[in-house]
Amino acid sequence: MTQAQPIVVQRWNVLSIAAVTSLVALLVALAFGPTYLGPNLTDRITTLFIYVILAAMWNALAGYAGLVSVGQQAFFGLGAYAAIRLSNAGINVYLALALAPLIVGAASFPLSALALRLRGGEFAIGMWVFAELAHLSVNLDGLVQGETGTSLIALSAFAPDVRRACNYWIALALMTALVGLVFVLLRSRTGAAIQAIRDNEEAAASVGVRVFATKRLIFVLAAAGCAAAGSLTLSTLISFQPKTYFSVQWTAYMIFMTLVGGLGTFEGPIIGAVIFFVIETIFGASGVWYLVGLGASALLFSLFLPRGIWGTLTDRFGIHLMPVGYRLRFGSGEPR
Repeated sequence: MTQAQPIVVQRWNVLSIAAVTSLVALLVALAFGPTYLGPNLTDRITTLFIYVILAAMWNALAGYAGLVSVGQQAFFGLGAYAAIRLSNAGINVYLALALAPLIVGAASFPLSALALRLRGGEFAIGMWVFAELAHLSVNLDGLVQGETGTSLIALSAFAPDVRRACNYWIALALMTALVGLVFVLLRSRTGAAIQAIRDNEEAAASVGVRVFATKRLIFVLAAAGCAAAGSLTLSTLISFQPKTYFSVQWTAYMIFMTLVGGLGTFEGPIIGAVIFFVIETIFGASGVWYLVGLGASALLFSLFLPRGIWGTLTDRFGIHLMPVGYRLRFGSGEPR
């Protein structure tokens, strides 16, 4: 008669502890980036931080909550626009950049009452329609001057090196805070509720999950995160042209990074953001062929690696560097 193998519920293991320790060390090293990175590299790494924010926010919305949106550029553009408006009202420029995502996040709260009544493709198209309406509304503002746009003039008061370093540190801080918030959220009861809603709303509601409130939480978080990315992009580019900030290409970038890295995984979008950053750095000057290549790559990944790079590795080898869930480990030592 064989003895039953003991079952251990496990979240952390040696690999994940080592990964988190290495990540903390990397963040500490990055905190001193402007002191040892050249001007161009500092700007490029700042852009990478923005891409990580965008990928993490879209993955939280679509990968974990199942809310596939093709209109997140609305919040990206509104984040930049709100910063322009606040600065023009006399608020300190960096305070304006920090307040803009909070204002956009607050504005997304009432919007969610309408948007979250839509399901599936209706939600995706509804968000795109909202993005177009936001774009047209911003164009009507006399300060923006239509598609001519305007600039965040107050930033010109800072020396280029000071502005570059401030942008870098703010982007690093926001990236760490937002990705960390998603990590903590997914490890909580709310995180389990979010994934239950994604899998089956009716079943989740039947066991007591507050479906609408939970979806609204992730909707507002994703809106504020995309707005933060928009205000950070404005701080690096200074100029604001609505057709650039409200372009659907921003959501296309989010989708590409998430699909390539691994939709519905925590590590995947970060990996996807790094891959996208490298591709853009090398081939970004290729014009339209660069965009064609991105589209073809996303299609190939969807066909042959539907779980993305990290999703495929996780399925095959059971690797979890940032544990947001639990695993069962049997006496044999094999996780299930």
